[in-house]
Amino acid sequence: MPTIDIDYTEFERLLGLDLHKDLEKINDVLASVKGETKVFDEKEGTMSVEIKDTNRPDLWSIEGLVRALRGFLGLKEGLNEYSVDNVSAEVWVDRRLENIRPYIGCALIKNLKLTDSMIRGFMHMQDKLDQTYGRNRRRTSIGLYNLDLIQLPLRYTVAAPNDISFVPLGFNEKMTLKDMLIKHPKGIEYGDIVRDQTVYPILLDAEHKPLSFPPIINSNELGRITEQTRNVLVEVTGTSDEAVLNTLKIVTVALMDRGGEAYAAKIQYPHRGLDVTTPNFATSTMDLNVKYTCRILGLQLDANQIGCTLLKAGHGTRNIEKDRLQVEIPCYRIDVMHPIDLVEDVAISYGYNNITPLWREMPTRGSVRPEQGLIDVARELMVGLGFQEILTYTLTNPGNLFAKMNCKKNKTVEILNPKVVTFTCLRSWLLPSVIEFVSNNLHVECPQKVFEVGKITILDKAAETMTRDEDRLAAVIYDAEASFTQIKSVLDSFMMNLGLKWQIEQIEHPSFIKGRTGGVLIREKQVGVLGEINPKVLEGWKLENPMAAIELDVDEIIKIRRKEN
Repeated sequence: MPTIDIDYTEFERLLGLDLHKDLEKINDVLASVKGETKVFDEKEGTMSVEIKDTNRPDLWSIEGLVRALRGFLGLKEGLNEYSVDNVSAEVWVDRRLENIRPYIGCALIKNLKLTDSMIRGFMHMQDKLDQTYGRNRRRTSIGLYNLDLIQLPLRYTVAAPNDISFVPLGFNEKMTLKDMLIKHPKGIEYGDIVRDQTVYPILLDAEHKPLSFPPIINSNELGRITEQTRNVLVEVTGTSDEAVLNTLKIVTVALMDRGGEAYAAKIQYPHRGLDVTTPNFATSTMDLNVKYTCRILGLQLDANQIGCTLLKAGHGTRNIEKDRLQVEIPCYRIDVMHPIDLVEDVAISYGYNNITPLWREMPTRGSVRPEQGLIDVARELMVGLGFQEILTYTLTNPGNLFAKMNCKKNKTVEILNPKVVTFTCLRSWLLPSVIEFVSNNLHVECPQKVFEVGKITILDKAAETMTRDEDRLAAVIYDAEASFTQIKSVLDSFMMNLGLKWQIEQIEHPSFIKGRTGGVLIREKQVGVLGEINPKVLEGWKLENPMAAIELDVDEIIKIRRKEN
């Protein structure tokens, strides 16, 4: 969740409210924007505010925070409208950026009176937007420049890694674009975004002076803002046109809230045959149904009451009728995409504490699935036969499932980006997991008799998820005396106690010794396998003693038992 650092004195001044450094009062105020004070440094006069609404980047600055709070506190209700003056700059975009970083938006902010606190706040906002909404600068990145040092128009173009050099922000020596990716901290952090390209994005003014190397770093000459800066150029580049324009709006209105006057820029895309004027502060409209709002919130409100709550949330209202109203949404509220978002604003403005809670009557009751009873019985039977129950991971790897089990590799459900090489797929049979457990516990005295009842995952094109889970039972006896006869007697007692008649037929299985392997049949349907483990398998798991094992399809046994009963 985004956490923003703000100057407390500045917060009170902009809010127009004295909170007396009372944390309880501060948090009561912040609750209306889902905010909470995480750190309050009275000595430094700063506080860190965590914003729990991750969909509202307009709140990630002191300006946006105050703008929203003034409405909820009734200090300034209604729509915050912003306007932009005539086009004062042009930006020409190179077609070679199309598959690299194709979009750019710009705004010119004039007549600012900046302070050190304001500059630090804007840098903090820029960093938060780059990291979160901008996806660590991959989707969008922001640049602020001293407009008075820039010659217009601008060119957003490309350059070879060693063709252009300039002094990056925070350094005193010139570097090529390639060097910046190696030597500059921002280049090291974000270089992977452009490193694989043969040419890199570059923003130049009319005199061919570099403004920045997007999305890495600004020029130290043109991209450094100080308290003496009065006119600022805001630039946002990225891979999403919508995200670029949204980010530009959020940054620009924050600067305008500090007294700046916004002028537009015309972005020329000659290869597309179009031009775009940025920023665009147009509001959007959305119809809100009164019955829908009341049903969701469990309240009895009329259209006028709903309209009043939306004014507190910073929206505008018009065409209010008995059953509906039209809501004007400010340009910076990019989170409002559906009427339910407006309903949430109504609830916040109305006050959650003013809504009487109603315990919902649940139409269903939880219960144990019918199969679970027999599965529990199977567990108890195995414990009664002298086996210890274990629980292993459903995640494993093909080496354990196939190579160590002397089997051909089959298709499994694999993880796209596994974190460790030992967990790369879901197990397709249970016995390897039980044998792995024994191999990890060779220090335990023999005989070892362990079992597991667990799930495996099978590929199934007929299923909705293309997979299905099955319950299996696997058991092993690890001992110098372990034999086919011993494991068969265990299975005989197990089946007898379940009231099932079973047969055995000779089969071959690569994990078991030929001639000492049997298929488990119930009503002539194979439901499992038993036998003595192949020496190649024992060698693969570094096991020194013989091992006898069973694996049963519990789901199939349950189906058969139900038919018999």
